[in-house]
Amino acid sequence: MFNAQKPSLEDPPSSAQLLRSTVIAATSAVAILVTVVLPAEYGIDPTGVGRAIGLAEMGEIKTQLAEEAEADRLMQAGEEQSSLLNEIFGLFVGAAYAQEAESGEAADAWRDETTFTLAPGDSAEWKLVMEGGQSAEYRMLVEGGRVNFDLHGHGGGQSVTYEKGRGSTGSEGEIVADFAGEHGWFWRNRDDSDVTVTVQVRGEYAEFKDAS
Repeated sequence: MFNAQKPSLEDPPSSAQLLRSTVIAATSAVAILVTVVLPAEYGIDPTGVGRAIGLAEMGEIKTQLAEEAEADRLMQAGEEQSSLLNEIFGLFVGAAYAQEAESGEAADAWRDETTFTLAPGDSAEWKLVMEGGQSAEYRMLVEGGRVNFDLHGHGGGQSVTYEKGRGSTGSEGEIVADFAGEHGWFWRNRDDSDVTVTVQVRGEYAEFKDAS
């Protein structure tokens, strides 16, 4: 009898072995992509495994930070074009504020006022407690720099965004509450120096409070 020749370790793999290895590698790569990479990097979790092991939350945080960084990049790209208008508007609001302060009308006209300073990267939040349909006037003045802000409301499981601003040196307007709850501002200082924010409000509301 003749013994069958044992395959040598130096022999190249057969086509069937190569195909099998390729299929296993591709399947493993897809599984890692779906269960690890997509949840951790992009917050996409089709299987639910990423959320179960905490990777989906990591991906959502990364996505949110990336969106905020891109928004800041776009703001800086248009900074030179809009800086002159911002300075003119800031001077206009500041002059009007100073004129009212000198005449003594500001203290009588505005029901509540708050002033605070934000260091670079710091944030603050102030809210009006309002019933649905109530309205309140406001004036915001930013000194020493600019801020990003989000004017929104929430309550009773509802939420709404009224206005967003980037690189703002001040604004004024009216809030009409869409529903009962807290309605107001979230500010963040994205500049490299301290900024001082003054907010004045009057109208229909129960309370003006620090919600930070």
